[in-house]
Amino acid sequence: MSRIPRIVILGAGYGGIITALRLQKELNYNEADVTLVNKHDYHYITTHLHMPAAGTDHFENARVSILKLIDEFKIDFVKSTVVQIRTQDKKVILEDGTLSYDYLVIGLGGEPETFGIPGLLENAMNIRSINTVRHIKEHIEYQFAKYKKEPRRTDYLTFVVGGAGFTGIEFIGELADRIPQLCKDFDVDPALVKVYNVEAAPTALPGFDPELVEYAMDVLTKKGVTFKIATAIKECTTDGVQLADGEFIKSQTVIWTGGIRGNRLIEEAGFEAMRGRVKVDEFLRAPGHENVFIVGDGSLVISPENRPYPPTAQIAMQQGVVCAQNLVGSIRNTSLKQFEYKSKGTVASLGKGEAIGVVGDKKVKGFWAAQLKKMIDIRYLFIIGGIPLVLKKGKFF
Repeated sequence: MSRIPRIVILGAGYGGIITALRLQKELNYNEADVTLVNKHDYHYITTHLHMPAAGTDHFENARVSILKLIDEFKIDFVKSTVVQIRTQDKKVILEDGTLSYDYLVIGLGGEPETFGIPGLLENAMNIRSINTVRHIKEHIEYQFAKYKKEPRRTDYLTFVVGGAGFTGIEFIGELADRIPQLCKDFDVDPALVKVYNVEAAPTALPGFDPELVEYAMDVLTKKGVTFKIATAIKECTTDGVQLADGEFIKSQTVIWTGGIRGNRLIEEAGFEAMRGRVKVDEFLRAPGHENVFIVGDGSLVISPENRPYPPTAQIAMQQGVVCAQNLVGSIRNTSLKQFEYKSKGTVASLGKGEAIGVVGDKKVKGFWAAQLKKMIDIRYLFIIGGIPLVLKKGKFF
């Protein structure tokens, strides 16, 4: 009797969890031994993290227990941290053990890309996990409390967000909504609070429709945000940020959302990568490794226009579906499916009741775009957890 093939999935982000759930659905019992490895025992919804980071929602609403999503008769879950990937031995080294595999799925997510800007790694915070957003929320509240003890320190009330992409824009929308309540709670004059959004590119939300970008910036400006567009951060210190135009913004709160790179373990494993991202083949496999699939932030997929797709939740979800199909095809020795990304639309929230989006060739903004954003989030809850998860979490989205 031939041995049952072993599939190891590293990471329970969008790509990893969708791959696992699809394998759970498509594989027969005892057709493969599937193991899902994740640092935490929960899957967190990255596209919702900007809300608990600003304090407009509880962080619990952004996470879901992995054991409540998977069928433990089909998927083994291992809570551990990956230390090393050894492709030559077909082994994954964990902090507390070793796993052997026949097929490997790498979905380890991304890390902040600092582009070599001095001090960013040491002095800026990042919206990248449940723990980091909890820290950001508590830090912001602490700044208001500290200001009450040292009323001359207006740098406590100055907040700098580096990067005007999706994460940066969505976060400052929520932060701008939260500030009036914080001012009320701590008896602080709202006029003293400053929120800066700094972006090196010539526009906010690069690649978005210019009309919608203008609308977004207008909404956020009216909420009190000051934009510094086409202005790079030259250095981040313990006292604030030095801008390329010579201005220094004094601040005790710098939040960096300006870039993502793939997990460093990918490069350390010997894969040819660009900023930690591997240019996968049409079946999502790493070049030269027919048994290794890469999804999410660690993968690089080129569009028909010969440009890399940005690493979004939407593309990772679609990769998870195709990755699972190709794992099944590999095991059953049937044909594999080529990955073709199909955009279902893009929506960016701007705080409560406000958003912008593009669906097909239609542009939406304001209230209806905000409702569309909620529908997208609820649809994802349904995909991973069905109606029970929608009923439990949907009201918070």
